[in-house]
Amino acid sequence: MSHAWMPASPCGDGCLTTGAPTVSAPRRTLRITLAGLVVLLALVLAPALFALRGKAKEHFLRSIFVAVLRAFGVKLVVHGSRDFQASGRGALVVNNHISWLDIIAVNAVRPMRALAKKEIASWPILGTLVSRGGSIFLDREHLSTLPGTMAELADSLRAGSLVSVTPEGTTWCGLASGHFTTATFQAAIDGGVPVRPIALRYRLADGRETSQPAFIGPESLIASLRRVASLRGLVLEVYICPEIAPGLRTRRELASLAESAVHSALGTVNIPAQARRRVRVSHTAEVSLEVPQ
Repeated sequence: MSHAWMPASPCGDGCLTTGAPTVSAPRRTLRITLAGLVVLLALVLAPALFALRGKAKEHFLRSIFVAVLRAFGVKLVVHGSRDFQASGRGALVVNNHISWLDIIAVNAVRPMRALAKKEIASWPILGTLVSRGGSIFLDREHLSTLPGTMAELADSLRAGSLVSVTPEGTTWCGLASGHFTTATFQAAIDGGVPVRPIALRYRLADGRETSQPAFIGPESLIASLRRVASLRGLVLEVYICPEIAPGLRTRRELASLAESAVHSALGTVNIPAQARRRVRVSHTAEVSLEVPQ
């Protein structure tokens, strides 16, 4: 059952760019198989994971997500500071939403909890990783559950967790994007934590931006997995923007500032003058995780 308040995207098959180089059918099958094996290995090693603490646990989790990207032949390039927060300090991490690869990329940079729609828990590969990562699941079909979910999110942030959220509420093709909804930003205010915007872009090895990884329209996850597995030279760029302190701002102001920071990082829109004084987007470092194609 859907509701009028649920975000909707006009993106569909017509948004998919053409001309992307592809790999052979056996290579596609191998990539999906390898990704499945990575998740299976993670499940087998799960008991050992619970015994780990601090940096050791973070390194293990990050390695799993990096391995999934490698399995699909994705090169991850990170722009900006990778030091999200000092240990024990929570933050609401928000990003534009294009693909199921988004959450894998964010966790490959820094493992964290996620606010995800409950349907993801049943997805192959990604569902297992997200569930084991301690996700907070949102039932979008029942509006009455929203306050409780936001309270759980605020409690998690207050307790020191980094939590990844996609405020657009649904996926877009990347060439177009939606506005950031405001509900989750109230959790940052209630939890007394900053907001950390992250911008994502998908391009090919020759520099062309591509919407092929987008998970849009009525297609199944399996169809999207196969399309991503077929791409040769896919590059996923992650831009880590400076954090935004909640201060005395309203959730609408926080959402607007975060959205402007993401668009500025991608070069798709100018930050308004008022927001520019509050948020300076700079890329102080770049880290490439080279993945053989």
